[in-house]
Amino acid sequence: MARTPGSRTAGGPPRRSEGDGARPPRERRPRPRDGEGAGEGELVEKLVSINRVAKVVKGGRRFGFAALVVVGDRKGRVGHGSGKAREVPEAIRKATEQARRALVRIPLREGRTLHHDIIGHFGAGHVVLRAAQPGTGIIAGGPMRAIFEALGVQDVVAKSVGTSNPHNMIKATFQALTHSVSPRSVAQRRGKKVSEILGKGAAAAAEARE
Repeated sequence: MARTPGSRTAGGPPRRSEGDGARPPRERRPRPRDGEGAGEGELVEKLVSINRVAKVVKGGRRFGFAALVVVGDRKGRVGHGSGKAREVPEAIRKATEQARRALVRIPLREGRTLHHDIIGHFGAGHVVLRAAQPGTGIIAGGPMRAIFEALGVQDVVAKSVGTSNPHNMIKATFQALTHSVSPRSVAQRRGKKVSEILGKGAAAAAEARE
């Protein structure tokens, strides 16, 4: 006796043939990576590192996760934060909230690079940040690259000559960035004109850039 499509076999569900209403496989859409799909006014989140930590308790060791996140708007504001939790998503959420509360504004020249070279220290962290010409790009590695991308810097040369610990590298970089000043702010603080600080030619160029 010939079996027709969809007929029930002994001990099993009816078979489905091609074209018998079988569901096509679901297509998985790739999730956006850090910084992708962020519009104007939105903050960009960069996950720098995530580490498994252990807490020794009476019954043994209790494991958790520590996350380090950098947040910025790519327009001169950036912040960093760290968080710990039993699960990775919760640790990232805590770190992101802390970074959003710690946003600082950094003056940029032409909106693309630093105004001057800076040296930063924090613990064993030692970083050197240098302004660069247009087209240089971000020459930095690891945690420092995440900071510059979130900050909106397009041209910079950075080097870490101290520890490779991401926490100390980020804090040393922020210590350097917070000491960055623009010629206009220096002139206002000293009660002078920008031309008296830089000279007439350099002052005109600085005013045009800002």
